[in-house]
Order: sequence, then structure tokens, then C-alpha cells
Amino acid sequence: MSERYEIVLTCPKGIEGLLLEEARSLGLEEAREQTAAVRGQGDLEVAYRLCLWSRLANRVLLVLSRFSMGSAEQLYDGVQAVDWRDHLEPFGSLAVEFSGHGSGIDNTHFGALKVKDAIVDRLRTRTGERPSIDKLNPDLRVHLRLDRGEAVLSLDLSGHSLHQRGYRLQQGAAPLKENLAAAVLIRAGWPRIAAEGGALADPMCGVGTFLVEAALMAADIAPNLKRERWGFSNWLGHVPALWKKLHAEAEQRAAAGLAKPPLWIRGYEADPRLIQPGRNNVERAGLADWVKIYQGELGTFEPRPDQNQKGLVISNPPYGERLGDEASLLYLYQNLGERLRQACLGWEAAVFTGAPELGKRMGLRSHKQYAFWNGALPCKLLLIKVQTEQFVTGERKVRNEEDVPAAAEAATSARLSEGGQMFANRLQKNLKQLGKWARREGVECYRLYDADMPEYALAVDLYRDWVHVQEYAAPRSIDPEKAQARLLDALAAIPQALGVAQNRVVIKRRERQAGTKQYQRQAAQGQFMEVAEGGVKLLVNLTDYLDTGLFLDHRPLRLRLQREAAGKRFLNLFCYTATATVHAAKGGARSTTSVDLSKTYLDWARRNLSLNGFSDKHRLEQANVMEWLQADRQEYDLVFIDPPTFSNSKRMEGVFDVQRDHIELIDLAMARLARGGVLYFSNNFRKFQLDEGLAARYQVEEISAQTLDADFARNAKIHRAWRFTAR
Repeated sequence: MSERYEIVLTCPKGIEGLLLEEARSLGLEEAREQTAAVRGQGDLEVAYRLCLWSRLANRVLLVLSRFSMGSAEQLYDGVQAVDWRDHLEPFGSLAVEFSGHGSGIDNTHFGALKVKDAIVDRLRTRTGERPSIDKLNPDLRVHLRLDRGEAVLSLDLSGHSLHQRGYRLQQGAAPLKENLAAAVLIRAGWPRIAAEGGALADPMCGVGTFLVEAALMAADIAPNLKRERWGFSNWLGHVPALWKKLHAEAEQRAAAGLAKPPLWIRGYEADPRLIQPGRNNVERAGLADWVKIYQGELGTFEPRPDQNQKGLVISNPPYGERLGDEASLLYLYQNLGERLRQACLGWEAAVFTGAPELGKRMGLRSHKQYAFWNGALPCKLLLIKVQTEQFVTGERKVRNEEDVPAAAEAATSARLSEGGQMFANRLQKNLKQLGKWARREGVECYRLYDADMPEYALAVDLYRDWVHVQEYAAPRSIDPEKAQARLLDALAAIPQALGVAQNRVVIKRRERQAGTKQYQRQAAQGQFMEVAEGGVKLLVNLTDYLDTGLFLDHRPLRLRLQREAAGKRFLNLFCYTATATVHAAKGGARSTTSVDLSKTYLDWARRNLSLNGFSDKHRLEQANVMEWLQADRQEYDLVFIDPPTFSNSKRMEGVFDVQRDHIELIDLAMARLARGGVLYFSNNFRKFQLDEGLAARYQVEEISAQTLDADFARNAKIHRAWRFTAR
């Protein structure tokens, strides 16, 4: 009778139940679940079968010993009690992995050293020779897990983790491990569907992991058939004849599986850079006749199997980490749901997501949900039967073309939540009122919504047929999950309420921008759009920076500067993209000087001036404004100052604080003001208080109310503005 061993299979957290079923089917007896593992009994043949055939395990561990330990010395003694001459040649190589802590072992590196010392000392004492250490490809990989005072000492028969099948040498940005992909397929019912001759399609396949794992299952191919090196290859207990027999059986089954007519398994990927790597992975797996990968956008996804069979649509949509990803991800999930409803009726669908809240936005009810872990990220698998009774949709309302920035085609889309519908109603109400004003005044860019409903703390701006959304950071008292759900409600409502395409909605988060963050890029798309205002053309960038290059609330002040600029020497301090300078030049300014510390924004300013045909006589100065004013000796007839609340750019010493420094700033600027000149000062610091002493030295008039158009009338605190002249 062959010797029986205790065998432990490790796995990703959350798939223990699936691994338990698989291990039992491969012969493991007395099997039971543990956290991220399955434990049972079996002989060496069972252990080999598990190595070869397990689609779900990370490692196959053959337990040598269990012993209680309360100190590092007891750990050493317990390991040394094993006769290591039965497992490793004295001149062989060794690697040790240690996990857990306690009982005097609080550092895994220290624990691994104690295990290594015990093995080396045992072999050296008996033979006079000692093994070397090889962490990459050792002859024997030893694993010790410490759990509540018990040490479990094992040999790792798998070597490298079993999820490394060998076919995926090229991968995308956020790859799913092969054994986790296999677990998702099993939970989604693919083995049943494949046995019935069904099809499989992945509309966002990346480099094809789901596709290859699905084909391996359908063709009855052992997932680790092509692995050449194992943890048991140089183990002294290895029985090559037994392994050779099992491997030959697996090869015969693979040959028989591949001889069958292949199932229809297709993947589609929008990123052209991933197409060839995906096809290479399929080739390495030997599945080129079974799996095909094509370039294709999600918006055109429509699986068409050759025999019109139904099957499984499986997808692992991306999840976002960068601010602003919410909109693109929401619309991606909505598009996925739309394609399932329109092109996959009668199919089953499985959506594996790290953002379950987005999964609810597809307009389809899931009949089952399973919890998984993708590394440290909790995930959900949503199983959906694509039948009309599972649809959660409503008809999109398309308003008259004159009432929306751009008309969109009517389509069936995911039904809005109650809160989302309320938000949509408010947008449409505002659009009806402000749209008439904007058309009458010739305004292309304006604020449509500014936290009108406190629970939807957003600013929504229209830039022609684009929508720019800024989310105000929620206070800490607000549940982050509720805040996220409301944001998704709002983002779902915007395209439907305004009739704009989803890819023309840009989302950002508005927080206090301290330090060097004020100029940091949010993205790097470099897409500029030309807009018109008061007879000038200006460039805006909706994606790359927190601000767009055009402060909409200052529109009336810019137009005032244009009206007053004729024949004047104009100075623009903290000029940003110099939109006010362009207006002054349009108004006939004799000369303009614009000062800012940012080269990025001065380059933008230069483009704005050139766009309107203004020559290089308009000076652009890259400098610290305070230092520049102290050094400058020119006089100016019209001055505009719109400073940031705070600034501590790398190019300046110290920190600019508008509340603290505005007195010196205004005094320096007024010293440069010519007789009869006017200085306009504005800022958007909500708590700002103008120093009373300035009114004693200069003629000061607050003009805040005069500098707000209809789109900002509901938010009188958006900025404050003053007009200064000499006494």
C-alpha cells in the first residue's frame, strides 16, 4: 500500500469552496476548507494529479511534520527532527518560505533563517556537507507556516505558483491571475455551457486569460501540462515512473480534446497594443484553432457564433484609481449593459468587478453574486441571465435640439435611481432657464449647476457640446459609499438629461490645491478646444488639469476689462492662461504685460494670444509676482490681479497666502498705477477679508455683485472683486 500524506493546497482567498470540490474530484480524501487553503489526505499519485490538474490552487504542499512551538529554539528543534537525508542531497540547493508570526517569531525573515539553519545543521552533522541556498530554482523548496502556536512544515511540490501556466509571457496593465480566472469561469457555469457546445465571448479580453482558461477546460487539457520544472523534480522522494505515467495520460486526454471540433471562443479588445500579445499567448497555449482575438470596441460588440449558438459572455472591466475615472467607468459599465441587452439576448453573462456599485448601473439584474478577492481587492462576480425580464431600463428623454448642447439619438438606457431622476430634472430645469440667457448673450461656456441640491455636491459646466463636472470633496461626516453612489447617480443622469454623448462628460474632484499640486496634471491627453467669448477665441483643456484654462465666473470682469482697455497699458498679474489679457488686447490696449510663475500656463497664454492674431508685443513674464513688482519700474493704466489662495511653487521661496499678503501685493501694484489708472482685484477665498487700511490709502469700491452673470447668481460667494483708484 502506498504511503499516505497530509496535503495542503493554497489558493486565493474566496475560492476555497471551489478548490475543495476540485481536490475531491482529483482524489484528495478527508478534504476540508481552511482560510485560503484546502487540507486533506492522499498518496503521492494524488499529489501529482493535483499538481498537474488543479486549475485553482496556488501551491501543493506535502506536509512533513506538525509540532507545537513556543520559542525559536523549539522551532529549530522541530525542523531538525526531520531526517532531511530522505529529501535532499547534502550538496543540493534549498529555499525556505516562512509565514505567520508569534511564539517568539515576529519576523518572517528570522523564522526562515531558523528553519534553514536547522536543515543545514542536520545534513552537515550527518554527512559533513551542507546544501546551498537558491531562492529562484532550488532542488527543494521548504515551507513552514506558523499558526496559533503550531508549526506546519511542508515541501512545496509545485515549485513556482501553479497559476503560472507558462503561456502568458505578455500581459496587460491589470492582469487577472490564471487560477482566479479559472475560478470565475467555473462559478459562471462555463464547464456546463462548454459540455453543451455553447460559445464564449469576452468583449474586453486584454491578453486573453479568460479565453485560454476557458479553452483549456473545454478541451480537457491539464492546465500545467507544459510546465517543465516542478518543486519535486529533484526531491529524493520523487517517483519519476509514476509521474511519467500520469503526464502521459494527461497528454492523451489533451490530444483527444483538441481533436474534437473546437468551440466558438472569441475575444475582442479595443487597445491595439494588446492584440498581438494576446494572440501570442493563445499560440503558446496551443489553442490557435480554438481561440480567436480581434480588435473591437465595446460599443460594437455583438457575438455571432457560426452555428448561432448561445453561451457565456464573460468580462473583467477595468476599475479606476485616478481622479476622474468615475465617469468613464460608469459609462463603460452602462455600455456593457446596453450591448448585452441589445446583442446578447438569451446568453448568460458573468461580470467580474472590483467596483460592485458600477455593476448595478448596467441596467440588468444579476440572479447570483459571489465574493472574490483579487489580491487585496475585494471583488464581486455578477451572474446575469440576459432575458428581457431582467432588464432595468427606462427611455432616455431627448429634448429639443435648441435646449441642449448636442442632440443625442434616443436609446434604451439604464433606468435612473430616484435621486438620479431628481438630479436630471434639476439639470433640465436649469438648462431651460440658462439656455435662453446663454443664447441671447452669445455665451458658449457657462455653469449649469452648482451644488443646487446639497446631496449632489457638484459643479456642472457646459463647454459647447461638452460637460465638465467637478465633484466637491464630501465632508468627513458623509459616508463615502453614499457619496460615491450619489456621484454615480449624477453621472448616469447627465447624458440622459442633457442629451450629450457619454464620452463628452469629464469628471474631476475639486479639493483645496495646496503646494505644488496647483499645477499638477490630472491627465496628459493634450486635447485643446477652441471656444468663443466676447468676440475673442480661447483655448480650453477639459481633461489635463483641475481647471480648464478659463474661469467662467470671471466672464463679466473680462468683458469689463475689454471695454475699458482702449489705449491703455494693461498689466495682468497671476495671469494664468491670460484670458483677461486677450480681452484687453481685443479692446484696443496699447500694450499688455502678463506675469505668472508657471511656464505651462504662459505657453498656453501665448497660444491664446496667437489664436487671436496678437503679436509678440504683448509681454509674457515668467516670474514670482511679488518679486517682479518690486523690481519693475513701468507704469500701467489698467491692472488686473486675480491671485490664488495659496501658492508655494518649486520656483518660488516661501508661501504666498492671499489673506496675509494681499496688502503688500496691492500696495506694490498701486505703486505702478499711472495717474487716473484703475486696478481690479479679485479672489475666490471664501473667508477673505479685505484689509480696512487699504480704504484709507486708496479709493476702494466693492463690485462683486456687478461681476456675476446669471449662471453664478445663485452662488454669490464664488468670488469677490474690488475696484481701486488713487485718492
